[in-house]
Amino acid sequence: MSEPAVTPEPGTPAGEPRRDRESVSGTSGAAGPPPEVRLHRRAGDGWVEAPDGSRYWGRLGAAGMLICDPGRGVLLQHRVAWSAHGGTWGIPGGALDVGEDAVTGALRECHEEAGVPRLDGADVRIIGTHVLDKDVWSYTTVLAVARERLDEYVNDPESVELRWVPLGEVTDYPLHPGFAAAWPEHRARLEAELAR
Repeated sequence: MSEPAVTPEPGTPAGEPRRDRESVSGTSGAAGPPPEVRLHRRAGDGWVEAPDGSRYWGRLGAAGMLICDPGRGVLLQHRVAWSAHGGTWGIPGGALDVGEDAVTGALRECHEEAGVPRLDGADVRIIGTHVLDKDVWSYTTVLAVARERLDEYVNDPESVELRWVPLGEVTDYPLHPGFAAAWPEHRARLEAELAR
């Protein structure tokens, strides 16, 4: 008997099951149970199930932030082994909270996971959004350009590391499937913005 399809990440209707966000183990990428870490649970946390049985994390949708530093590239997050699609690279993001729009949620999630940008977004310039709409759920990628040098740091147990990756090298990494599918469009938008 196979496991049900589980998708806590954007645009992936099947994936590895993950532990509930309220109580998760892990502060490193190592397999096995590291020390227990208790995360703050928000009203928007929870699963949405589509008619086909696929599940998506974020009762109110989800959002993530793709930040580009013109001198260093884009900020990528290496996902911890126990997470869905563990070991892949994507962007910081997660479930929207009650009353949050996608930009506010992406700023908060990225700040919670990477320590950047500031919650008011003053250190980035938003250049656009991309919405993956699954009828019962959506994921919004917020594209931004850093206004100043951002000093990121791993700020939650879902990350092994954070890294600035030049645009031309992103596909050299094992990418989260949802991010990989959207990357060509994101790259084109970022390159057009940087060429201005």
